[in-house]
Amino acid sequence: MGAIVYGHFTDEPDLLKAVKELQNKGIRIADVRTPFPVHGLDKVLKYRRSHLPKVAFIAGVLGAALMFYFQYWVFTQGWPLNFGGKPYFSVLSFIPGTFEITVLFAAFAMGIAFLVRSNLGPGSIPDILDEEVTDDHFQIILSEKENHLSETELSEILSATGALDVKRVNAEI
Repeated sequence: MGAIVYGHFTDEPDLLKAVKELQNKGIRIADVRTPFPVHGLDKVLKYRRSHLPKVAFIAGVLGAALMFYFQYWVFTQGWPLNFGGKPYFSVLSFIPGTFEITVLFAAFAMGIAFLVRSNLGPGSIPDILDEEVTDDHFQIILSEKENHLSETELSEILSATGALDVKRVNAEI
C-alpha cells in the first residue's frame, strides 16, 4: 500500500494552473476531484472522449428496431384490426411509439453504462479521502507509487503550486 498526498484548492483557475505546473515538472496526477465540472480540466489532464454517446446510439437503434418490429408484428400478425380502411402496416402511425422507446433505451443504457464504468453501482465502496472536497474545495491527488518520489517531496511540490492544505494518507487509489 502506497502513500497518497493530496492538496486542496478553492478556485478553478488555481487548480488548472497547479495541474499544468505539476505536468510540466513530470509529476503524474492520480486523480483530480471537484464539486462540479471544471471547464477545460479534461483537456489539461488529456482524458479520452467518453464512449457514452456510442452506447446511447447503439441502444437507441436497438430500441427503435425492437419497437418497430413489435408494432409491425402486433398490427399485421398478432392482432390485426381494420381502422377505417387504413392499411395494417402503416409506418407513419408507428413513429411516435418508436421514438419514445428509442429515447427510453438510450437513456437507460447511458445511465447503466455510467454507473458501471464509474463503479458507482450497488455495493461499491467510495474512496473518499476528505469530506471537504464535496463542499467547496478542489482536490489534486498524487500517488507516491506512480511518481517514485517520497511523501515529503510530493508534499513540497504540491505546496509550491499553491495548495492551501496538503495532507498525507496511506491508501490505494
